[in-house]
Amino acid sequence: MQMKDLDAATILTFVLLPAGLMLCVAGCPRRAAPQPQSLPTISMTLGKRTFTLELANTDRTREIGLMHRDSMPRDHGMLFVFADEQRRAFWMKNTRIPLDIVYLDATGRIVAIKPMQPYDLSSVSSDRPARYAIELNQGMAAEAGLKVGDVVAIPQAVAESADR
Repeated sequence: MQMKDLDAATILTFVLLPAGLMLCVAGCPRRAAPQPQSLPTISMTLGKRTFTLELANTDRTREIGLMHRDSMPRDHGMLFVFADEQRRAFWMKNTRIPLDIVYLDATGRIVAIKPMQPYDLSSVSSDRPARYAIELNQGMAAEAGLKVGDVVAIPQAVAESADR
C-alpha cells in the first residue's frame, strides 16, 4: 500500500506538476518586441542638403530616440530639442544603425560632430554646451558639408517646443 502511495506521489511530482506549469507558462502573454517610436517631422536644411527630421522634444521621446530601428531613409534623422543649454552626452543603447551626432548651441551654431557606432554604451559628449542634437545616418554630416562653427536655422516653434 505504501508503494502505491509513493508511486502516486512520484507521478504527481515528476509528471503532472511540471506539465501543469508548462501549460501555465504557455498561456502567459508574451512581451511584444519594442517598436520604434513615430514622431512629428519637420524639414530642415543642413548644409547642402534638406533632411526630414523627427522631433524629440520630451524626456520620453529623447530617451527612446532612434532605438529599435533596423534602418532609416538616407535623408532622414532626429532633432533632439532641450529646454536649456548644457553639455550633452548620448549613447547608442538599443540603436542598430551607425549615426553621426551633430551638437548645436542655443543659436544653432554647430559645436561638435561625432560618429556613433551601433549598440555602443559609451557616452559621446558635446564637449561644449548644446541645446540641440541632430542624429543622421553616419556619413551624412560630411556629405551635407557640415562643419563645426556652421550655423543651422532652428525654427522658432521648434525652439519653443521642448518640455520644461
